[in-house]
Amino acid sequence: MTAAIGQPAPDFTLPASNGEMVSLSDFRGQYVILYFYPKDMTPGCTTEACDFRDRYERFNELNAVILGVSTDPVKRHETFVEKYELPFLLLSDEQHQVAELYGVWKKKRNFGKEYMGIERSTFIIAPDGTLVKEWRGVKVKGHVDEALAEVARLASSR
Repeated sequence: MTAAIGQPAPDFTLPASNGEMVSLSDFRGQYVILYFYPKDMTPGCTTEACDFRDRYERFNELNAVILGVSTDPVKRHETFVEKYELPFLLLSDEQHQVAELYGVWKKKRNFGKEYMGIERSTFIIAPDGTLVKEWRGVKVKGHVDEALAEVARLASSR
């Protein structure tokens, strides 16, 4: 099963920055902003995480939970959460199984070198577990505001 708009979002269970195992299905009844990012502590990923942090209360008011996913180990996530006071969970997908399930594990190129890694992407999952929106190949600037506007639109139409 892979992620497709209008279909049930593929469920998964991963270790989280709070030391617990977390499943997507734990959040049924809420909107889930599931965002995949390449690496903790890098400039773009830090900006994106802090943008989500700064709008956390507004997402919360819309009955939305934010989950960040990268291939970093839990220990690195814990450091990232602490350093930037992130109020949401970061999930560790070290074997990139969930990234593959959502189609965001891609061949990338940097300074002429090719490697596999996460393509920055965001998915919105409705309270019933249906995947309702996706952004792939995300540019950080303005993205969190766009995701927030989409959740607000979805919430007002329910």
